[in-house]
Amino acid sequence: MNCKNNQKEITIGVDTGKFQLDIHIRPLDIYFSVDNNEKGIKEALKKIKPHKPTRIVIEATGRLEHAFIIACSEANLPFAVANPAHVKKFAGAIGRKAKTNKLDAQLIAYYGEAIKPTLSTLKPENMRLMSDLLSRRRQLMTMQTMEKNRLQIMPKEISGIIKPILTAIKNQIEKVDSKLSKLIEKCSEYRTKNSIIQSMPGIGNVVAFNLLSDMPELGYLTNKEAASLIGVAPFNKESGSYEGQRNIRGGRHKIRTVMYMAMMSAMQCNPVFKSTYQRLVAAGKPKKTAIIACVRKMVIILNSMVRDGVMWAPKMN
Repeated sequence: MNCKNNQKEITIGVDTGKFQLDIHIRPLDIYFSVDNNEKGIKEALKKIKPHKPTRIVIEATGRLEHAFIIACSEANLPFAVANPAHVKKFAGAIGRKAKTNKLDAQLIAYYGEAIKPTLSTLKPENMRLMSDLLSRRRQLMTMQTMEKNRLQIMPKEISGIIKPILTAIKNQIEKVDSKLSKLIEKCSEYRTKNSIIQSMPGIGNVVAFNLLSDMPELGYLTNKEAASLIGVAPFNKESGSYEGQRNIRGGRHKIRTVMYMAMMSAMQCNPVFKSTYQRLVAAGKPKKTAIIACVRKMVIILNSMVRDGVMWAPKMN
């Protein structure tokens, strides 16, 4: 009996809260909770290690899970960061409707045991810092847009209050860009990739920063995989004789958004994308679909350039 139990995979589900971590060990049916801080995480790992888990599954929350997964990585414990949408769909598939912290931890453990999500790896510290800086840059850009919109609709008497804020935000954005540039300069691999990416007409610092930080796989994938990873590869929608319109979905939407905006200017200065866009529109494709197709082409070319270690050439297609 003990031999059979030893052969079972131990899967641990972690439900993350701002102040608390709820942990369920499956199939041993062990549940406990700890504070989501350094002391609590150390206590959790002390209880987890003796069970030698196959995987520790935790949902991606944006920031709240970071301290725990860093601790798991340092302790050489296998962890997988799960997409909350996938866990939610799994709950629907098994008919789970009730929701408490304990039940959520049990659900995540069950999801990990049944689906066996691919184990995650921790980004290098510099790359994590780049991601945080980019996140802060997006926040600043959002605030800048909001203040600019207010400046347009508010009375002139109020503009004197808004303009200093816009100046402060602009200065902060410049500081973030400076920090990102310094991080890239410290690493020869980042410098090389950055030079290759920005050699393409229409690509600037923002796209390069996002690709370096949030798509380190660039250059190590097939072209189709790179397009799918960003979410610009169309998926079939067919059943029997029915053939629906193919649509894009999923992928890393933050990079896709940045590249979509970059394509708006790239089509003006890059003949490859300009001719592709014009050809697709002339063929009757909607403008947005044509732009997405150009972004897909941009991803494929960039992936090939980084993989081969070559700069942009005017004849690339």
